[in-house]
Amino acid sequence: MWLAQDPSHVLSELSISFWLPTVVLTAALAIKLPSIVKMWRDPLLRAVGGLLLFACAVFVFAAPSTIAWTNRVTGVPNISAPWVYSLLTTLCASWLLLIIAWRNGLTDRAHRTRSATRWVVSVYAGVIVALWVLFACADAPVERLRDLDTYYANTPFMREQILLYLTAHTVASTVTARLVWNWIRTDGLDAWLRWGLRLLGVGFATNLFFAASKLTAVVARWSGHDLDWLSTNVAPSAACVAATLVAVGFIVPHAGQYLQERWRVRRRHRRLRPLYTLMRTATGGHEPLTLRAPAELRLIRRETFIRDGLLQLSRHLDEELRGRSHAAALALGFEPGRAQALAAAVTILDAAAGQRSAEGAPGAAEESAAEPDTTYLLREIEAVSEALRRPDDIKAVRARAAAPAESVSAHD
Repeated sequence: MWLAQDPSHVLSELSISFWLPTVVLTAALAIKLPSIVKMWRDPLLRAVGGLLLFACAVFVFAAPSTIAWTNRVTGVPNISAPWVYSLLTTLCASWLLLIIAWRNGLTDRAHRTRSATRWVVSVYAGVIVALWVLFACADAPVERLRDLDTYYANTPFMREQILLYLTAHTVASTVTARLVWNWIRTDGLDAWLRWGLRLLGVGFATNLFFAASKLTAVVARWSGHDLDWLSTNVAPSAACVAATLVAVGFIVPHAGQYLQERWRVRRRHRRLRPLYTLMRTATGGHEPLTLRAPAELRLIRRETFIRDGLLQLSRHLDEELRGRSHAAALALGFEPGRAQALAAAVTILDAAAGQRSAEGAPGAAEESAAEPDTTYLLREIEAVSEALRRPDDIKAVRARAAAPAESVSAHD
C-alpha cells in the first residue's frame, strides 16, 4: 500500500505529503460544487463531482495517520488495504465515467452512454467485491502501513488482491490519458479549457508511473529482488503529483475564465472613463454610486449613463462635421475603425460645446431639422472613449477637417 511503518516523525511527514493534494482536490470540488448542485441532471458534472470526491477520499484514507486509525478502530490488521484499494478502484471507475459522459455527450449518443456506463459500473463493482473476498481469504496478520504491497507480494490471495487493483488502475489510467490527449487536439476549444485538458492529460499519464512503480516492486519480490523503494517512495510521490495536476486541471478553466471576465469588465470600465467624464461635464449628472457594488453593475451603470448622455447631446450632433472629420482622419493615415472613432470624438466634443453655448439661447436646438444617426456612438462607446485619450490626434483631425471650410471662406 502507500503507507509507512516508520517512526512517528516520518509518518507525520508522509501524512503532510498526502494532505497537500487533498487540499487542492477539495478546492477544486468547492469551485465546481455550485455548478454541480445547480445542474445535477448533467451527467458530465456529476462525473466530475464524483471524481473529485473519491479522489479526496482516497488521499484522506491513504494518509498514514488515517490508516493507523482505521486499523486500530476496526481491530483488524491491514483492513485499510481493501478499503483504500476499493476507494482507488471507485476513483478509476469515475475517470472512465467522466470520459464516457464527455465523449458521448459531445456526440449525443445517449444509448451508448447508458451501455458504457453500465459496463464500467458492473466491472469495477465486481473488482471491488473481489478485493474484499480475496482479503477475507488471505492470511495477513502483520500490520504493514507502508510496504504492504511488497511485504505480501508472495502471499496467496493478498498477491491476487494487489494485482487486481493495480490492473484496474492501469487500465483506467491508460484509457483516460489517451482520450484526454486526443481531445486536446480538437478544434474550437477555449484556451483555458485546452490548458485544463493538458494538465488533466499529464495528471492521468502520471498515474501510470504509480502503477508501474508498484508492479515493478511486486514483480521484483517474486524474483527474489528488493526494489521496495519504488513502491514506498516513488509510487506515492507519483500519486500525489498526479492528483494535484488533475485537480488543477479542473480548476484552471473555471478560474481562468472567471479572472479573464473580471479583467475584461474592469478594463472596459476604466476605458470608458474619458467619455464618462465628458458626459458628466456636458450633462451635469453622474452615474449612481453604490458602495461595494459588483464590477458588472458598475460597468452597466457607467454604460447606461454614457448612452443617456449621448442621447441628450444628439440634437447638437453635426453629421456634416462627422463626415469631414472621418475623411480627415483617413487622409491622416488612421485605419478605418480608428478614423471612425476619432470622427465621433470630434463630433461629440463639438456637440458638448454647442450644448453649453445653447443653454442661454432658447430655440437654438430647433435649428437642425435632420435627426442625427447615433447608432455608431451608442454601440462603440469604448472605441470613442479610447479616442478621447489622444487629444493630439483629435486636434489634428479637427484642424484637417476645418481646413477646406476656411479655404472656401477666404476665397469668397
